[in-house]
Amino acid sequence: MRKIFVLLAFGWFGGWCGQSATLPDDLISFFRPPTEWVGDTKGYGSVLRSGEGEPVTTPAEWIRRREVIRQEWHDLMGTWPDVVADHDVELIETVQRDGFRQDKIRFRWTPTERTTGYLLVPDGEGRRPAVITVFYEPETAIGMGRPYRDFALQLARRGFVTLSLGTTETTANRTYAVYWPSREHATVQPLSMLACATANAWRMLAARSEVNPERIGIVGHSYGGKWAMFASCLFDRFACAAWSDPGIVFDDGRPSVNYQEPWYLGYEPPPWRRRGEITAENPATGLYPRLRAAGRDLHELHALMAPRPFLVSGGSEDPPKRWRALNRTREVYDLLGAPDRVGMTNRPEHSPNPESNETIYRFFEHFLMR
Repeated sequence: MRKIFVLLAFGWFGGWCGQSATLPDDLISFFRPPTEWVGDTKGYGSVLRSGEGEPVTTPAEWIRRREVIRQEWHDLMGTWPDVVADHDVELIETVQRDGFRQDKIRFRWTPTERTTGYLLVPDGEGRRPAVITVFYEPETAIGMGRPYRDFALQLARRGFVTLSLGTTETTANRTYAVYWPSREHATVQPLSMLACATANAWRMLAARSEVNPERIGIVGHSYGGKWAMFASCLFDRFACAAWSDPGIVFDDGRPSVNYQEPWYLGYEPPPWRRRGEITAENPATGLYPRLRAAGRDLHELHALMAPRPFLVSGGSEDPPKRWRALNRTREVYDLLGAPDRVGMTNRPEHSPNPESNETIYRFFEHFLMR
């Protein structure tokens, strides 16, 4: 009965809550916390409590609580601009590669800004599952950058339509994000605005005849991992997501878990603080210190994924202790009758490797292709 309720209540999920209940042997261990972390939630408050402290004990109560959490974060980070109605897609170049077509395209992803990306479409007919990949620029994910970050290429070879996106221009000038309505007068924290732009990219992709709109995921590494996490948590239509070592919670002791930067959650009008760790001489500015002072953390956003599956591909910034936050999120999935949907792999280094990436690809194959 609970699963039927969840399917009806979470209409955006397209029936996926009841799909693939049993994970295959090569994935199941990553969706269960290691023994030493079972039940450990130290440092992270329960999201299954109302603002008045009352426990949330039913799926119906969670739907109401979820909307409160979602709205609170939008209020804190700023209201998204209107949905882009006309993406005005321009085909710049087509290249036939081994087993798929590569289209370089340009389209509108905010009401005033266009972006350039790559659409990879496997040979054959019919609608396919799809994955959006995000990074500093779109070339790396199609195989034109550092090793083991070519998510779009590898997934296209496995039969997925992929859309590779980046922030080429702002990466070049070291401001790294999307600013609405301008960098000097932004009203939305840049990391949230990246999520907004990606929601519009999802709409563009979902409208294509090659794509099954109910089976679109998202993946990114590091900067792209933060971007993929915020996009999938704040936009309900992503069916599943993989986040590669973004730093899934606030951690001021880790230099790459740098949400204090003005292109993430520390925006204020320029001139900006000096890049780097928070010190007395270089304090955090903007929204970030207010979030920390209020005791907010990103596990609240993770909970917005439920009951959609997600995988943390953890490295140096997301070690096994991150299960403390994920265990709080697992409580929501358990309430909804959707266990084994929150996973994490771990490697010592920040960079992805063949083993961690293979798990990402198997994750998408399991939850999007079946």
